[in-house]
Amino acid sequence: MKQIVALIFLSAASAALAADLSPAARRWWSHVQFLADDRLEGRETGSPGHREAALYVARQIAQAGLKPGGSKGYLQPVRFDVRRIDEDNSKLELIRDGKAEPVQFGKEAILGLRIDPAPLVEGPLVFAASALVIPEKGINDLAGLDLKGKIIVTIARVPQGLTTEEMAFYGLRTSKALKEAGVIGRITIPSPKRSDIPWPRLARSRTLSSMSLTDLPPEDGSSLGTSITFNPEAAERLFAGSGQTAAELIALADQGRDLPRFPLKTAIRVKQSVVREQVESQNVIGVVPGADPKLKDEFVVFSAHLDHIGKSRVIEGDGIHNGAMDNASGIASLIEIARQFAENSIQPRRSLAFVAVTGEEKGLLGSRYFVKRPTITGRMVANLNMDMFLPIHPLKVLTVLGLKESDLGPLMAESAAKFGVTVQPDPQPERSAYTRSDQFNFTKIGVPSINAKFGFEPDSTEQMIQKNWLTERYHAPSDDCAQPVDQEAAVLFNRILFDFAVKVANRDARPQWAASSVFRKFEAQPQ
Repeated sequence: MKQIVALIFLSAASAALAADLSPAARRWWSHVQFLADDRLEGRETGSPGHREAALYVARQIAQAGLKPGGSKGYLQPVRFDVRRIDEDNSKLELIRDGKAEPVQFGKEAILGLRIDPAPLVEGPLVFAASALVIPEKGINDLAGLDLKGKIIVTIARVPQGLTTEEMAFYGLRTSKALKEAGVIGRITIPSPKRSDIPWPRLARSRTLSSMSLTDLPPEDGSSLGTSITFNPEAAERLFAGSGQTAAELIALADQGRDLPRFPLKTAIRVKQSVVREQVESQNVIGVVPGADPKLKDEFVVFSAHLDHIGKSRVIEGDGIHNGAMDNASGIASLIEIARQFAENSIQPRRSLAFVAVTGEEKGLLGSRYFVKRPTITGRMVANLNMDMFLPIHPLKVLTVLGLKESDLGPLMAESAAKFGVTVQPDPQPERSAYTRSDQFNFTKIGVPSINAKFGFEPDSTEQMIQKNWLTERYHAPSDDCAQPVDQEAAVLFNRILFDFAVKVANRDARPQWAASSVFRKFEAQPQ
């Protein structure tokens, strides 16, 4: 009875709060509600729900006065090759002293399909620390190891002093280095302390599909035949007889410390059965044309991902991953920032492209397709990406990924200060956030890029709210419209980004990488 009364009270309080919302907040929230509705079934890439979401975004940006920027009106069709693991016909075993020991899927390990797996892979294990190759920093985790025909075991770490942006840049070398060394497989052990998703929820999602672009070759040229994630609670099995423990190595990695590297006394044999199909999904692109004859062919690109992860095994009666904050919120802001240009009768000097990309949850694939097969005619000169910016508490601080990498950072700081908000670089480089969102694909073709999110002061209430959200709601069915959301804070976020957009579009100079940025090495990449 108490629970029923509490729910009635919360519903009444929510209704009263909604009545006090500004028109801008109600409009932003209406987009989130549509996109995160159960009817769209989690907007998985290539699904009917995703297509309905794409058509909704196209209608909204058309009503906002944007011009079509896709290859088919507002849409850019993107084809995907789909892979799903067939666990019933797959098997994973540890081989020790000639004896095979079965490994249980879900409870102990998960087979990853971001790489296209070989039907059968077998080889000895080598612990290769974090497989980092950063000669500039005196780091080479592969040096001195015999890795030909081996499966490496790794634990992710961010060496002390490295930023999230530096890790993004240096991490690109890993696949090439592993291929050159002859590595045939990789086992990753996540740290419970630093993982966004707890193992039980990760295990429940293990049968979700993976995808690759049909019309573009794989980006990393990976030679891996298998990619496995091992439950840290079961990882001691990998280190049996080595004189080292998984717990001790994870603790060192959590501190950013150097890790030892050594052969293990275990091998693995993995049989991987995969079900394959093809689907078509959609990027959505709208354009605000520039008014300056000299600058109108330069584009400032706003991006956000439209897809989420669809449906998985039912958790507490709910198997739909609605993706309200990840990333219906970002798409809602994309629409509303675009709308402000028409409402304020602003004609920017440069053109702006508002791009809702698909396939982010499958490995940033929709944005990769867009930058490789752009539908806009002109040069992309800046990207601001919005992904899971988390308006779940008041906005006091903006965390800006890429803050110090280009002159976009100072411009964002100016816009934020205008509204009483401060900015900071990523305070949690161990999450490797820069590599995990779509701005990275724009960066890799030389476009100065940033990603803005709600930030927090160390040891603050806001930090605890975000930490709890990641643990309880990230990629879970509970990321829905029933969760507490600060709609007015989202409107403030939109106003800051609109102010930023006007600055970048109207300034004389094209955005430039900072002289100290590692990303300057991407400047020569063709668009």
